[in-house]
Amino acid sequence: MKPINIGLMGVGTVGGGTATVLKRNAEEISRRAGRPIRVLMAANRDVARAQEVVGPDVVVVDDALQVVNNPDVDIVVELIGGDTIAKDLVLKAIENGKHVVTANKKLLAVHGNEIFAKAQERGVMVAFEAAVAGGIPIIKALREGLSANRIEWIAGIINGTSNFILTEMREKGASFAEVLAEAQRLGYAEADPTFDIEGHDAGHKLTIMAALAFGIPMQFDKCYLEGISKLDGRDIKYAEELGYRVKLLGLTRRTDAGVELRVHPTLIPESQLIANVNGVMNAVLAKGDAVGQTLHYGPGAGALPTASAVVADIVDVTRLLTADPEHRVPHLAFQPDQLQDLRILPIEDVVSSYYLRIGAADRAGVLANITRLLAESGISIEAVIQKGSLSEGNAEVVILTHRVQEQAINQAIAAIEALESVEGKVVRLRMEELSN
Repeated sequence: MKPINIGLMGVGTVGGGTATVLKRNAEEISRRAGRPIRVLMAANRDVARAQEVVGPDVVVVDDALQVVNNPDVDIVVELIGGDTIAKDLVLKAIENGKHVVTANKKLLAVHGNEIFAKAQERGVMVAFEAAVAGGIPIIKALREGLSANRIEWIAGIINGTSNFILTEMREKGASFAEVLAEAQRLGYAEADPTFDIEGHDAGHKLTIMAALAFGIPMQFDKCYLEGISKLDGRDIKYAEELGYRVKLLGLTRRTDAGVELRVHPTLIPESQLIANVNGVMNAVLAKGDAVGQTLHYGPGAGALPTASAVVADIVDVTRLLTADPEHRVPHLAFQPDQLQDLRILPIEDVVSSYYLRIGAADRAGVLANITRLLAESGISIEAVIQKGSLSEGNAEVVILTHRVQEQAINQAIAAIEALESVEGKVVRLRMEELSN
């Protein structure tokens, strides 16, 4: 049977891994797909290096448009990254009637609505398993495996760099700056780590999962982002003393008021399996009304784990090449005309529990004033502990609250910070039990 020809755009870490997996497992992949799959052409700025990676049988060029316009290429695999040239190339491939496989979460989170609409119009597939959580097959789980369920919420540790940093801070008691430098030395963090540590990467992935879970358009611009760069090691230590781990969590939840879409440091009970996902590993917890909670765990990055997801998409597309477009699994799990433009909640309307760390004068009546202000905002307290002295005459109070709307906690924090007996700003972290 005629082989399926792959056009590879980008022969970096993942592109090289994809070529390696396709070559190494060629026989197994052919048996699964029903026909041989081969890399026919590749595009990379460094042609000589790319040629070494893909081998002498592959045509390597420095202009990716040649791949997109080659009539012999059946599936274009976009591994360039970013949302500028990659967007133009993907739209051109679709216009040319080619199927697309991509690992580009930013491209989809920002421009996915346009891309999927164009693909639907042209009757081609855009597959993107590798765009979220590397080698973990969470996209297929949400699109197909959980399709009998009304998805209630998804919570994910979906950025390995941030998870490595938080794990090291907890285990070694090191500062954020120290661990970030170590992550950069080990190659887990970029020279400019902003994309990872400030939540953008996790936000892109969460936006995609929310679209799949709830049948809504991609809306990254409405995703609340809060990173880990300002985290103090004391809060990680105090959280652990209270039975919690701090993780950079991506959380999307369907509520009567709308959809929560937020990324921020979060206290999770250490009894939860997801709280014990450490190092650079990723995990996604999905709650469906029929199945309950399912946990999907594995490597969220790396050449071969991500290539595993890319090649799985290539196999899927190959299997479905002869299927009528209306009989394929929809790009966003729901039929295109059934997407709902649900309201994305601003962070002030989100309901959560909270961890508060307050520096205050160590004298009678101070704690009573703080708890009174919380009560006036309708906030009930789950736990209170007093830590050692900050300075002479001052101590730290740590409070865990029950669930309350964020605007109420903001109001209470402003009132507490205005007290003469309170020193500096109140540290606030959100807390999620993830138990129902």
